[in-house]
Amino acid sequence: MLYLSLKYLHILSMVLLFGTGLGSAFYKWMADRSGNLAHIAVVNRHVVLADWIFTTPTVIFQPLSGLGMVYLLGLPLATPWIALSLGLYVFAGLCWLPVVWLQIRMRNLADAALIAQIPLPAEYWRYARVWFWLGVPAFVAMVGVVFLMVFKTSFGG
Repeated sequence: MLYLSLKYLHILSMVLLFGTGLGSAFYKWMADRSGNLAHIAVVNRHVVLADWIFTTPTVIFQPLSGLGMVYLLGLPLATPWIALSLGLYVFAGLCWLPVVWLQIRMRNLADAALIAQIPLPAEYWRYARVWFWLGVPAFVAMVGVVFLMVFKTSFGG
């Protein structure tokens, strides 16, 4: 029963992680493309808030629940699909941490520009490009983790 509960929560957490991440990225990217400063400022605030409310707890819960299931099943961490999943997860996390910092900086820059009624500074757009290009490999890595989660028996599990 504990294993099935962990598995259910693990899958739900993964859905929240993916949904929030992809949704936030889409809305932020579209807001930036709109060029509407008020819209950009509001969406940046919401993206940062969504990261704190949804992404951060799921980022913490995913490895805890995954490792809990691995323990309950008695599988070694060296099992190929587990080791590869953990490596991809760490890689995605290393991309995500600077993304969080960039999102906070972009939120602050957008808010300041809105208050001062000035255009977004070049620094904002530099951050936005780095944010986007860090998101691409992080997203691909997370797709790989989900793939391994679902098709684990095909990878030595």
